[in-house]
Amino acid sequence: MEIQLDIPVRFTDGALRKLEEIRSEASSETAPFLRVGVKGGGCSGLSYLLAFDQKTDRDNEYQINDLSVIIEKPHVMYVLGMEIDYEHGLNSRGFVFNNPNAKETCGCGESFSA
Repeated sequence: MEIQLDIPVRFTDGALRKLEEIRSEASSETAPFLRVGVKGGGCSGLSYLLAFDQKTDRDNEYQINDLSVIIEKPHVMYVLGMEIDYEHGLNSRGFVFNNPNAKETCGCGESFSA
């Protein structure tokens, strides 16, 4: 499958560092690709998906530094222009999704409606 040049999402340096850390702790043989996407559920209708996974024929593949990212083709419209950050402060810790396509988000920031 062809690698796409223009990735529809952007990762901050903090998010990339955390993803590299997670990848180095896990077996990259069983899940060599970072999946970005959405799934039904959450308090606002859709939840974000960020996990290491296997690639399927429904995925577009993108390359960011040494990270191979996959996004299911139908999910691109939901994540287009999104920035993924990682916060590690006293009040919050974890990945943060800044999505310009979200019409409404929940208080935790992990689900949205489009």
